[in-house]
Amino acid sequence: MTGHYYFRDNYYADNGIIPALLMLELMSREGKSLHELLAPLRDKYFISGEINTKLPHMDHVEPKLDQIAKKYADGQQLRLDGLSVEYPDWHFNVRPSNTEPLLRLNLEATTPAKMAGKRDEVLALIRA
Repeated sequence: MTGHYYFRDNYYADNGIIPALLMLELMSREGKSLHELLAPLRDKYFISGEINTKLPHMDHVEPKLDQIAKKYADGQQLRLDGLSVEYPDWHFNVRPSNTEPLLRLNLEATTPAKMAGKRDEVLALIRA
């Protein structure tokens, strides 16, 4: 959702052009539009989109991430780019902006209701 893609054969470097070329190749090979290719996924994955929350100062970022990590300590956590937490039927990433005091939430779940409920739950914690 954030547009960051890393490829082993590209020295693990962030690259947005490779996924675009791969999608164009798939569209050409299948003879379908991107809308048609993504249709089956829309009924399976429910995504919040990136939601930005402004913080008073950059100094608030790490304590807020620590607070969120504590709340979701029962999930599988990774601190590679902010905080990612995974559960069997939903997962999220909260990461700071590099240039301004923002936290960015991306959340995905297996049902629309689960996505909306968990999105609101995590946002309430971020905004508290």
